[in-house]
Amino acid sequence: MIIVSGPSGAGKGTLIRRVQAVFPFVRTATSATTRPMRPGEQDGREYHFLTDDEFLLHVGHGDFLEHVTYAGNRYGTLREEVERHIRDGDSVILEIELRGARALRDALPDAVSIFVEPPSMDELIRRLRARDTEAEADIQARLAESLVELGARQEFNYQIRNDDLDSAAAEMARIVDAVTRSV
Repeated sequence: MIIVSGPSGAGKGTLIRRVQAVFPFVRTATSATTRPMRPGEQDGREYHFLTDDEFLLHVGHGDFLEHVTYAGNRYGTLREEVERHIRDGDSVILEIELRGARALRDALPDAVSIFVEPPSMDELIRRLRARDTEAEADIQARLAESLVELGARQEFNYQIRNDDLDSAAAEMARIVDAVTRSV
């Protein structure tokens, strides 16, 4: 399993999609969240969108490999999402925030972890605002959290600075190729 983490707006999802175009056997497990759906998102594609009560029911049943509260919303990795891909013979890559990544690394010490960082805080702010999907208070909460996340980048097996999309995607593809060949 490959764990990808980094600040919101660093480009994790974009890099993962680029890697999946090269390695179609690399699957993402769709996380669950209580945050509102953004325009263009679909339930079950970007996230499994749950109410707070539904999320807590899954927590009570032990359905999550990990779960956290991030920027005021709950997020979690559903165990069945990961196990389904593994049963199908695919490799799994998880896009997850720092606390979830730490919990998964503790639970799955053989997992490989990659930290994606933005080229600068100014660029991170620009990316978050360019999304035009969140209120300023939400952006500020994500920026505050990103400072904590950036301070933890050395905890990860690999760090990728996403200052050039093609180079960053190629670097992630090299890591994924090495990891999946060794499995």
